[in-house]
Parts: sequence; structure tokens; C-alpha cells
Amino acid sequence: MTPAEEAAGAAASRTPAASASRAPAASDAHPAVTPPAPAAPDTGAPAPFTLHGRKVVGGVVEGEALVSRETISGWGGIDPATGTVTERRHELFGVCFTGKILVFPGAKGSSGWSGFFQATRLLGTAPLGMIFTVTTTKSALGAVVTRVPALTDLDRDPVAAIRTGDWLRLDADHGIVTVTPRAAREAERAG
Repeated sequence: MTPAEEAAGAAASRTPAASASRAPAASDAHPAVTPPAPAAPDTGAPAPFTLHGRKVVGGVVEGEALVSRETISGWGGIDPATGTVTERRHELFGVCFTGKILVFPGAKGSSGWSGFFQATRLLGTAPLGMIFTVTTTKSALGAVVTRVPALTDLDRDPVAAIRTGDWLRLDADHGIVTVTPRAAREAERAG
């Protein structure tokens, strides 16, 4: 081969066509790229969301929300023996809060509020947790003596954001409430 032929061959091996035809070397390997996760099916159900607040009593619980737009009276407003609201004009009259996460604006009435909620703990009818908007000595002491995880001062009004039947994960230790709307849970179950 003449020097001119060798130069022509070397030039040809540097052309894009020659590069494209060669087998990839190990040094050409790219790092693994994880494909994006498939999009969740659009069910039309509201998506879960998170609220942040201030711990009153620590602990973590999960359960169904029971929301009251009205403040709750302790003394004369609840029956500790049954864990029900007994105030006749209250929107939750006759509704049992036992085993639910009670979401309400705050406490009203006498200082006996905390004593009545403490009685629910002693009788096994206490709510699972508490989330309230306005902190007063009644509501704070009530949460403490009931010994259930409790949050207040959330970044959104919990009474407006959460609905009865929503599923909550209340992590009072970290000041987080994860809300799974009831419709989202039903859509998930339906598949």
C-alpha cells in the first residue's frame, strides 16, 4: 500500500459512517437511566395531601377523620361512657368519636373539658387523635390528659381541608398529617 493509500484509509476510518458502523466499546457505555414511573391512572379522585402543624401531644396514629365545624363542649357536651357528642344543637349530636381522629376548631365551655375527655380515656371511648385549629388551655390540657397524638396551628385550616371519612396518618412527633381523601381510597379499592 502506498503512503497515499494509507492516508486515504485512515481518513475514511474517521468519517461518521465508519464510526457508526463499529461495535460499541465498553468505555462507550452510558450510566443506567431509570425510565420514568408510569403515570397514575386518572380516576378523578382528589390526590392525597399533607398538612404541617405544631405538636401538642406526640405519637403516631392512623384512622378515619371525624370533622366538626363547631367547637366541642366537654362538660355537658359529650358522654364519656359512650364517646358520643350529646349537645343537642351540635352538628355531631349522637355521633361517636371513639377510635376516630377528631378534627375540630377547638374547645368551648367550662374548664371541665379536659376532665371529660380524660374520662373517655379511662373508659376506653377516647378519640384516636385530635387535630384542632385554636389552642386553648382546655383543648391542650384535654389532649394531654386523653394521651392521644394531637396537633394544632396547621398551615391550612384542617376543618376546611379535611372531610369526615378521609383517612389520616397523624404523625404528631414530626407535625405532619397525611390526608387521603375518602374518594381517593374508594377509587384505589375499585382498582
